[in-house]
Amino acid sequence: MSALGVVGGVLQPLLVAAGAPLLVGVMRQVRARLEGRAGPGVGQPWRDLRKLLRKEAITPRGTSEVFRLAPLVLVATTLVVAVVVPFVTTDSALDPVADLFAVVALLALGTVAVALAGLDTGTAFGGMGASREMTIIALVEPTLLVAIFALSVRVGSTNLASIVASTLHDPARVISPVSLLAAVALIVVIVAETGRLPVDNPATHLELTMVHEAMVLEYAGPDLALVELASAMRLTVFLGLLANLFLPWGIATTATALAVLGGVLAFALKVTLLGAVLAVGEVFLAKLRLFRVPELLAGSFLLALLAVAASFFLA
Repeated sequence: MSALGVVGGVLQPLLVAAGAPLLVGVMRQVRARLEGRAGPGVGQPWRDLRKLLRKEAITPRGTSEVFRLAPLVLVATTLVVAVVVPFVTTDSALDPVADLFAVVALLALGTVAVALAGLDTGTAFGGMGASREMTIIALVEPTLLVAIFALSVRVGSTNLASIVASTLHDPARVISPVSLLAAVALIVVIVAETGRLPVDNPATHLELTMVHEAMVLEYAGPDLALVELASAMRLTVFLGLLANLFLPWGIATTATALAVLGGVLAFALKVTLLGAVLAVGEVFLAKLRLFRVPELLAGSFLLALLAVAASFFLA
C-alpha cells in the first residue's frame, strides 16, 4: 500500500459522500432550467437528507432484519467501492479489491440487498419493484463486466488502477474502436443501473413506471436518508468510473499536495459535467415501456461483446 493509495483511500469516500447530493442537486437544477422552472437549488438534496435524519425511524410490521440492514449494506458497499476505485489517485488503497470482478460484485450486492428489502415488506409495490430490478440487473451486470473487460484485455489485468494508468500513459487508446464501443455500452449501463431516463424515472411514483422507488416506498426517516444518500453515491461512483476509465487526465500520480488537489478538482469537474450532460439528455427523452428495456440492454451487451472482439483483433 503506497502513500498515494492511502491518500486516495481517505479522500475519495469523503468526496463521494459529500459531493453526491450536490451532484443530484446540479442535475435537478439543470433539468429545471431547461424546463423553464427556477428549481429548488443545488443544496436541496442535502436539506432533504437533514430533514429525514431528524424524523422518527418507522419499520413496517412483519419485516425482518433484511429490511433494516439493507440501507446500511447499500451505503457500505458503495463506500468500499469509493475507497478502492482510482478516482482521485492512480494507486488504490486496497489494490486486490480494486479488481473489476470484486467491484462489480460489491455494486451488485447493494442492489440485491435493496431488492430483498422490497420483497421483505410483503407489499405488491415492493415485489413488483424487486422483480423489475432483478430483470434489469441480470442484463446490466454482464454488460458492465464485459465492457470493462474489453479495456483490460490490452492491459493484461482486470485491476482498475492498472487500466486507468495504462490509458493515462497511452492517450491514443481513448479514440480506439474498443474504447468507443465500451464507452457507449457503459453509458447505457449507468442509465439503467442508476434508474435514470429512459429506463426509469426517479422523479415519479406512478405504479406503471416505478422500479427503484417501488422497492423503497416503505422506508422513512433516517433509513430513507441512507437509501437516498447511497443512490446519489452510486450515481457518482458510476460517473466517476466512466470518467476515469476513458478520460483519466488530471488524476494524481504522485502524493504531493498540488497533484492530489488537482485530482480532486478534476474528478469533481468531470463528474459534474457528465451529470449535467445526463440531465440534459433526460429532458429530451421519454421513458421506455418496460418490455422495451431488455432490448436496449441487450443492445448494450452486444456493443460490449464487439468491444471485446475488437480488443483481440486490433491488439
